[in-house]
Amino acid sequence: MAYMHDPARSHPHGLMPDAQSFVAVALCYPRPADLVPLRRAAGAAPLLSGSVARYAQGQDYHLVIKTKLWELARSAADACATQVRARICVDTAPLLERHAACRAGLGFIGKSAMLIIPGIGTNFLLGALLIDTALTPSPPTPGGCGTCTSCLDACPTKAFVGPNQVDARRCVSYLTIENHGPIAPELRTGVGRRVFGCDVCQDVCPYNASPAPQGYAPELAPEPQRSRVDLLHWLAQPSGDNRRLVRRSAMRRAGRNQLKRNAAVALGNSGDPRAIPALCAALTSELSPLVRAHVAWALGKLGGPDAERSLESAQTQEADPAVQHELQAALLTLRGRRS
Repeated sequence: MAYMHDPARSHPHGLMPDAQSFVAVALCYPRPADLVPLRRAAGAAPLLSGSVARYAQGQDYHLVIKTKLWELARSAADACATQVRARICVDTAPLLERHAACRAGLGFIGKSAMLIIPGIGTNFLLGALLIDTALTPSPPTPGGCGTCTSCLDACPTKAFVGPNQVDARRCVSYLTIENHGPIAPELRTGVGRRVFGCDVCQDVCPYNASPAPQGYAPELAPEPQRSRVDLLHWLAQPSGDNRRLVRRSAMRRAGRNQLKRNAAVALGNSGDPRAIPALCAALTSELSPLVRAHVAWALGKLGGPDAERSLESAQTQEADPAVQHELQAALLTLRGRRS
């Protein structure tokens, strides 16, 4: 991600020339141990479901943290009994807040390249408050990962180059959110049924083994439309449904076609033939070539006579070269499977 190399990110004075202190904050969101699993209604057919990273299942953390940081800035002014100038930063500002938070003593950087707060873990979101008042610096937080490599070993797309080094181009979070183009074919199986972000490296981290003692921010509690993902609906959802899904959510970062692309990949990885009729319909009705290309891959992955007929029919009508390439690759996969 080239924008991360902007030199301004390591100089808070570029954001606020008269800043004297950097206040790092962390806001927890739920971990698996904090939540009660959703139960299916009696007699209801199981969903073809996907998953959204837990931090994005509640309200948009940008809005939540900014509100709390403004309250903190007002409290700082009251404590100093003077006017305090402040700048609010929540990951969209050009600032390396993870490393700044480490220097501020909030936690240490683990092998996953994530900040780890001992006793809390990694399931939190960072914010920063730059103020024009000098504060006493906090001491560094001791800690480390020792010989543990759970996060490195569990990554489904092998995105870790080594400890503390992530190749963003292979990371599921990057692939499903930041990446606006096609997902590389060799990485699609590793994406699994994840449609927005990934929690794997956090789920296996020993620092996240038990519920955080202080709980989590109620604003970040999961909301049904994002914690219970119906992949068939996501693939076909009209623009109105998409707007409601992402409204006041961190999921606004991914466009509708990206989410449909992700749903197509998840359906291909589901191994469930119930997905085939919806994928066949999308192959001819979907306006986005990006989505059609991944639908073609999903049909090739699932296979079967209906999938093959749909792919062959689409070949005679498809004008987009990238989609044609995916159609041919999918058919080759199916025919190779038979031979």
